[in-house]
Amino acid sequence: MLSFDDYREGAEALSKKLSGFKPEVLIILGSGLGRLGEKLASPIVIPYGEIPHMKFSTAPGHAGRFLAGELGGKKVLLMQGRLHFYEGWAAEDAAFPIRVAKLLGIDKLIVTNAAGGINTGYKPGELMLISDFIKLNSVNPLIGPNMDEFGPRFPDMSRVFDREYMAAFRLVAESHGENIHEGVYFYCTGPQYETPAEIRAMRILGADAVGMSTVPECIAARHCGMRILGVTLVTNMAAGILDKPLSGEEVIEAGNAASERLSGYVREFLERI
Repeated sequence: MLSFDDYREGAEALSKKLSGFKPEVLIILGSGLGRLGEKLASPIVIPYGEIPHMKFSTAPGHAGRFLAGELGGKKVLLMQGRLHFYEGWAAEDAAFPIRVAKLLGIDKLIVTNAAGGINTGYKPGELMLISDFIKLNSVNPLIGPNMDEFGPRFPDMSRVFDREYMAAFRLVAESHGENIHEGVYFYCTGPQYETPAEIRAMRILGADAVGMSTVPECIAARHCGMRILGVTLVTNMAAGILDKPLSGEEVIEAGNAASERLSGYVREFLERI
């Protein structure tokens, strides 16, 4: 398991590579949504492999690097690609950049993802503000000795996602004529897509979308007191809703198609907070 000194070593290395730039917001970009990095003028580029104890991304559509620069009037640190449990990494590996960001002084997190729609009222290409999540597996970055430097042993998860941030993002979308959804994200480990029977069970439990990321990072972020905005891009309908097989290519294509729109919303959201 990682020690607090490991996180501190990672933070010191990242801070050195940032050369005095002090980001205030961490943004995690999901599958096919990495184009937000193109909006940064002359960004500082830092591959994950250059940070001690940081794992690397292997998932399609994940570049595996940090980008730092200004966006929407804020100093931001972007993650082009995240770490997933299904890649063979531990939950604490997925949470590593969150804790490193916290040690850099970052207290705001925007997390995006691509997910399958469970709610039959959703359509591919639509956005969903994450209001809550369901996690019925044991993947948890807080398992093990608690690091009091980050947060309490038993952190409250009753309001993981910041209501003021959700309202601000909704206003941005509405200013462009888009009414976005608000719903519950169901976290599965993957890498296989869910079965139709599993999707039916998730719907009964109150889930609106399903994906293989986001939750470990959000647990760690909430543990260390970050304010969080979560935005899901519905890239496809989940298994069994439509009479067609699911594919990773479909997810990437939908992400690319929506990337410009979502990037604009994130930029305007940053201007409002």
